[in-house]
Amino acid sequence: MAALATPLSAQSVPVPPQSVPVPKPAPKSRTQLSASETQRGPSVTGTTQTQPPDPVIPDPRRNVPSSIFTTFDANQKAQAAKVSAYLSSLQTLVGNFVQVGPDGSKTTGDFYIQKPGKVRFEYNPPTPIEIIADGSSLAVRDRNLATQDIYPLSQTPLRFLLSDRIDLMKDTNVVSVTADDVFISVTIEEKQALVGTSRLMLMVGAKDGQLKQWTVTDPQGYDTTIAVYNLDTSKKVDPGLFKIDFTKYPTSPG
Repeated sequence: MAALATPLSAQSVPVPPQSVPVPKPAPKSRTQLSASETQRGPSVTGTTQTQPPDPVIPDPRRNVPSSIFTTFDANQKAQAAKVSAYLSSLQTLVGNFVQVGPDGSKTTGDFYIQKPGKVRFEYNPPTPIEIIADGSSLAVRDRNLATQDIYPLSQTPLRFLLSDRIDLMKDTNVVSVTADDVFISVTIEEKQALVGTSRLMLMVGAKDGQLKQWTVTDPQGYDTTIAVYNLDTSKKVDPGLFKIDFTKYPTSPG
C-alpha cells in the first residue's frame, strides 16, 4: 500500500512495523523530489491508459504536531468531510500503482478493492509479493518462497481505505488537513503501545476529488508512498481474488 503499519506477529511478539503491502529494505539516503520534478498523478476512470505518475514524496524533515484537532477551522473540516464522503462512496476500485520505498526504490503493480475489507495488490516481476485482505485478515505472500504472513486487518491502516463508511474527523485521530490547487491531504496518526506511533497521509485531487496516493510513516520515521492511477470504479471484481490460500501458502514460521 499499499502501505501501512504492520501489526504484531502471530506469536504476539513485538516486531518493528513495516510497510504494507511490501516489506521495506533498510533505509538509505534519498533525494527529495522537487515540485518541478514530480508529476501530479493523473485521474482516470474507465479503461483509458495513462503513464505511471511519479509519487510526490513528503519532506522527510517534516514534523507533524501530535494533535491539532481543536485548531481546525471550518474549511479544513469541510475538506476532511469531502475526503470522507469520497472514501465512503467507493465500493469497488481497480487500478495500477507505483510504490516508492524508504530507500527510494520503486515497484509497480495492479490493485483491486472490494469494500468492505477486501483488497489485493499484485506486484510486477521481479517482486514476488502479493497482498490479500479477505475482510478480516491480511496476508503478505511471497510467491518465490511459497509462504505468507497473516495479520488482523483491523491492525493495519489499510482499514481506512477499505471501511464501508468512514468519517475521518470522527473515526480517526486526524492531526493535519492541508489543501492547495492540486491536492487535499489528510494525515492520520495512530499510537500503539508496543510499536510506537505511525502516520497515514491520504492525498486526493483538489479538482476531481479522486484518490491520488497515500504515504505511511512507520514509528522509526521511514516513509513508504503509493501513487495510484488508471482508476476504474465500475469494473466487476472476481471474488476469488480475495481468498487467502492456507494450503498452497502456509503461514511462515515466526
